[in-house]
Amino acid sequence: MSVVLIGFAVLLFLIIVVRMPIAFAMGIVGFFGFAFLQGLELSNIANFRWTGALSMASNRVIDTVQEYSLSVIPLFILMGNLVTRSGLSQELYAVSNAFLGHRKGGLSMATVVACGGFSAICGSSLATSATMSKVAMPPMRKYGYSDALATASIAAGGTLGILIPPSVILVIYGLLTESSIRELFAAGFIPGLLGILLYLVAVRYVVWRDPSAGPAGEKTEWPERLQAMKGVWGVLVLFTVVMGGIYLGIFTPTEAAGIGAGGAFLITLFRGRMTLRNLFETLADTARTSAMLFAVVIGALIFSDFINRAGLPTMLLELVSSMNVPPMGVILAILGIYIVLGMVFESLSMMLLTVPVFYPLVASLGYDLVW
Repeated sequence: MSVVLIGFAVLLFLIIVVRMPIAFAMGIVGFFGFAFLQGLELSNIANFRWTGALSMASNRVIDTVQEYSLSVIPLFILMGNLVTRSGLSQELYAVSNAFLGHRKGGLSMATVVACGGFSAICGSSLATSATMSKVAMPPMRKYGYSDALATASIAAGGTLGILIPPSVILVIYGLLTESSIRELFAAGFIPGLLGILLYLVAVRYVVWRDPSAGPAGEKTEWPERLQAMKGVWGVLVLFTVVMGGIYLGIFTPTEAAGIGAGGAFLITLFRGRMTLRNLFETLADTARTSAMLFAVVIGALIFSDFINRAGLPTMLLELVSSMNVPPMGVILAILGIYIVLGMVFESLSMMLLTVPVFYPLVASLGYDLVW
């Protein structure tokens, strides 16, 4: 247990104090921690046989980049980048604003709904927040919304990107826990819709307490609303084809990602937004993001090998069993840890740091890993 605690302390020091990227921090701690368990000490560094640790790390790298199911990650990222280039984010916001903008706090509500729609074709919280901040922030400032409500609605709406499928983080979680990606996508709908509804309730509560925080905008008549909806047909068709094909068993999530990326390319092309420069920038952004995600996954797997070899999941299970804590109590404790970690880490880093520790414990308690 002391080895694991030291490893976590070093990991947090590298991430928070040194500001080392989490991919390299987890990989380094996992590699040297694994070596330490095999007998590495300060006194024998020069004579230590590094074969075991190097073999473990190299196998993780090779196995990860050769994993066919991981090809879904760059394809979904490419789909989201193409959709962003096509200008669909502005039209999603325009439709949401047409139906909700005339209410108090309506622009914030429209932002949340547009974030939910954009998440359904993007799959990334960071991309959703970054895109919608450019689209939604100027109108809210124009109508005198408080910066607190405006930024909060964008940030909160952005979190829907990891819930509403197709979500890149759900794909990574499925690979780490060997869960069905199709089931994870199906399971993400209800929490995603619930998140949208509760964020809308939160906005209403804020403007009820302080009406000046979100003044009402101009009312849009029904003919204009219907006209605005014509601009989002591409989103609806793309989402229906990709997700409907997965759920109906017509094609696998990887094949769906390829079809989605191809469909997004055609939509961007037909809208006249695709130039050689835009295509190069889209592919370059996709390559950079994919490389970062693959590095993070590899680092997390190396770190996972270290803590599993150290026996941390087994020790946690024995500790919980000895304390006679009910299973739901364990879940609540894990949620409390996530609330604290969420103040420091973003979603992907937090998940990769904790899933190798928590998921064996949760599985041993009889919980469904998809739930």
